Amino acid sequence: MSVVDLTRKLVSVPSHEDETAAGDVIERWLQTETDAEVRRDDVGNVIASRGSDAASLALVGHHDVVAPGKGQVTDDGEYVISEGDGRLYGRGTADMKGAVAAAMLAFRDVNPAGELVFASFVGEEVGGVGARHAIEDGFGPDYAIVGEGSTGYSAPGVTDVAIAHKGRRGSTITAYGQASHASEPDAGMNAIYRATEAVSTVRDLERPVLEVAGTRLEGSVVVTEIDGGTAMNVVPDRCRITVDERTVPGKRTSLERVETIEGVEWSVDQDLPPMRCDDDAFAETVLEAADVAQSGSPQLVTKPHATDAGWLADAGTECVVCGAAEPGEAHTATESVSLEVIERCYEIYRRVAETWPQ
Repeated sequence: MSVVDLTRKLVSVPSHEDETAAGDVIERWLQTETDAEVRRDDVGNVIASRGSDAASLALVGHHDVVAPGKGQVTDDGEYVISEGDGRLYGRGTADMKGAVAAAMLAFRDVNPAGELVFASFVGEEVGGVGARHAIEDGFGPDYAIVGEGSTGYSAPGVTDVAIAHKGRRGSTITAYGQASHASEPDAGMNAIYRATEAVSTVRDLERPVLEVAGTRLEGSVVVTEIDGGTAMNVVPDRCRITVDERTVPGKRTSLERVETIEGVEWSVDQDLPPMRCDDDAFAETVLEAADVAQSGSPQLVTKPHATDAGWLADAGTECVVCGAAEPGEAHTATESVSLEVIERCYEIYRRVAETWPQ
């Protein structure tokens, strides 16, 4: 079975509400096509390993997808797949069943230099549920290639190697006051006024910056929602603000400063960790494999998006991101992946597994 055929097979299985069927396909394929030890954990992650007891390299992906858009699913609930102009179209082609297929075939075909692990997680699209469960359950490879998108960053069509990416921290700022009739505003304490003071504080915060691979990785923090008040003639006693923050490795925006404002509280709702590879030799090995596998000239780059590599790196795994998806493809109504690139990813993964760990 070719990478393209296996990608088609994986994409054809809906996995936006329930990943079970897609996990079944991956598990059965690994059990049939390899002599690896294959297991399915309590949340549905599929993990396999083979090779020696030396340092471990994992090929990591996820088989859940976001909900399909209009035209990507039939009335019967089946995913629509089409091919044209050297690309495969359909939900999950880019994010990220094409890379999962490439990793599965590379896992099967290679004579690994050390212990080789394959892992396809559930729940990546909803905060890394599968990766977090696996880590808590003892999953901890020494090195990992996470097959999220890294194609088209340095130049169109070139599959690069991302050695860092941003994280995401989502939080809520709540301002409390005292309600009163709007005709007597001084009898109360306007929570919206306190909230706007918090907004001003957020706007003045310094953004964290990190230099990685000759590029500037800059974090951000922005107020995205505000909700307060109950009626036109009532001074509000509560106002809530949501904040989207993009973090960089080792640095955070000082959002806790808003709590110096009287009546203001701050809470974290989601915290997806950033990633940075600190093993230059590993990054260069993956870059060399990417260079051999294509005519373009790949580079070490950074990504703006959080991935499961953040959870793995936070737990001590040295990670890079290298995969088929290009900027602007994932989660779209016209999602697609280059057939040439998913075959290229297979070659990259296979070449790295043959030589690493060194």
